[in-house]
Amino acid sequence: MTVRLCVAGATGWVGRALVPAILDADDLTLTGAVARESAGRDLGAALGREDLGLVISPSVADALAAPADVLIDYTAPASIKEHVLAAIERGVSVVVGTSGLTAADYDEIDTQARERGVGVVGSGNFTLTASLLQHFATIAAAHVPQWEVLDYARAEKPDVPSGTARELAERLGSVRKPRSGVALDALRGPKETRGAEIAGVHVHSVRLPGYVLAVEAIFGLAGERLTIRHDGGESAQPYVAGTLLAARKAPHLKGVVRGLDRLLFDA
Repeated sequence: MTVRLCVAGATGWVGRALVPAILDADDLTLTGAVARESAGRDLGAALGREDLGLVISPSVADALAAPADVLIDYTAPASIKEHVLAAIERGVSVVVGTSGLTAADYDEIDTQARERGVGVVGSGNFTLTASLLQHFATIAAAHVPQWEVLDYARAEKPDVPSGTARELAERLGSVRKPRSGVALDALRGPKETRGAEIAGVHVHSVRLPGYVLAVEAIFGLAGERLTIRHDGGESAQPYVAGTLLAARKAPHLKGVVRGLDRLLFDA
């Protein structure tokens, strides 16, 4: 069975790595592409290669006028929820690679996806090593009662925390709420220095030049520590295999599956 894909953010950092992989795959077909700044151009020309005969659309709604089984979205936090709901309304499954959606957003999306009978795979990070971080950290949280999450990214990244860190915190918080050494209302000094609480987990976001993406979960017991860390590199290539795995699985799902590790390990 050939899976028909529409890629939103087709000329972006991840999109530029995804498109060639889709074109090279025997079981995938690219039927739509979205990139507002390059709308109206041939996708191949916009990517600096030969014409593909596929004109870039200015919006997800326009791109999904062509038949598609799955929308892959790597766009922007401000527009991701709108894109996901637009795809679900058309009976199209979604792979969400864009950060910015909260647990409450995913609850709403899950309800609508189940009503339409389509699958949504959302992951803060589709790389193998980030998925392993989440998997191993979930195991650690069941045995170590105290942990925090640190999130590093480039200085210009507008959303905090990263999708990787938010998803990690929410997943760990679903295992249990970490124990606190000192309650927030008992602290002396600015409480903000303890970071934001997401699902009961303290999350600290660092935004500095020199970082692409890094996330670490730090677990502590008396006299010992465990740190599990993922570092993202300059290339988007590590995101490709996980994203396409999710795209192949999504049409067979109903409702939301959060985290690539769910697809890798739950089976």
